[in-house]
Formats: sequence, structure tokens, C-alpha cells
Amino acid sequence: MRASQPALLAAGRVIAEMRDSMVSEWADWLGDRMTAAPTIPRSTVEREFRLLFDVMTEMVGPLRREVNTVWFHVCEHYGRVASARGLAAGEVVEELQFLRELLIRNLAPVLVAMRARQGMAIMLRLNRVIDKGVAVAVVGYTDALVATLFSQNGVPSFKTEQDVTDVERQLDALEQELQAVSQQVK
Repeated sequence: MRASQPALLAAGRVIAEMRDSMVSEWADWLGDRMTAAPTIPRSTVEREFRLLFDVMTEMVGPLRREVNTVWFHVCEHYGRVASARGLAAGEVVEELQFLRELLIRNLAPVLVAMRARQGMAIMLRLNRVIDKGVAVAVVGYTDALVATLFSQNGVPSFKTEQDVTDVERQLDALEQELQAVSQQVK
């Protein structure tokens, strides 16, 4: 089952147009979880959400193969930052599952207007992308926890601070990676 190019572009356009409102809804849904760890400010988490949506927009378009590596890098980073935010592994999964819910709710009007095969193909593709992203985010989360334990000789610490400047620098690099891939093909 394959979605046509115009159908994919329509889905990508909706994701891009609704990105900011979906980021806001996602942040509101998280509520206190956004500010539970003072080490990572809300603005940085929202920036990461925007980046996830930007990559997702490309994942349903003609650049999906080229952007796949960027998706994995962004999801791994998301998991690492989730560790610094003090989340449990299940919460990382839950947060990315909410991304799936946002996409389904917001894309539904566009998908319903398409032929059934096209809409189904797009939803299956998005679900596959999110499933892979969840797995990679959990790996990033676990890697961050293991690195923390090794850096402390195996003694757990309540201090899991990550330099916000470093996180921002990493987000800059990921945004540049996405932009480079997008411009390379265009």
C-alpha cells in the first residue's frame, strides 16, 4: 500500500501548518512534567518538540529516506534529554505516544478526504516512523543513564544535571543536519 505524492505532501503541509499549535498542546498535556527538572527549561523542551514535528513533516514527504537518519538522531537526543529531565523510561514512551495521538487527531480531516488506501498508507507510515522513534528514544534514554552510572563509578546520584547550553548546541546541530538534508535534495 503506497500513498500518492500529492497525498503525502498534503499530510506534510498539515503537520507543518499545525506544528506550533500541536507543540503548545503537547506542552500543555505534559503540564508539571515540563518543569519538574529545573535543569532543562520549558523553552528547550518545546524547541525539541518543534524539531520532532519538523522532521516528521519531512518523513511523510519525498525526503523520507534521506531524513530517516536525522529522525533517529533527533529521537535519540530526545531520550537523552528526557533522562536529564528526570523522566522514567515509560514516560519517554508516553510522551512520544502523545505525538502519535496529536498527529492522528490533526490529520484526520485531511486523511478522511483522501481515498481510503491513501489515508491508510499515510497513517501506517506515520505509525511506523513513531514506533521506530520511540525505540530509538528509549535507547538514548538508557545510554544516558548508563553513562551517568559509569561517570559516578556505579553509584547512583540524584544530580543528573545536563548543561542547558550543551543541549541547545546539540539542538542547533540537529536543526542544521535537517536543513542540510532538505537543501541537498531540493
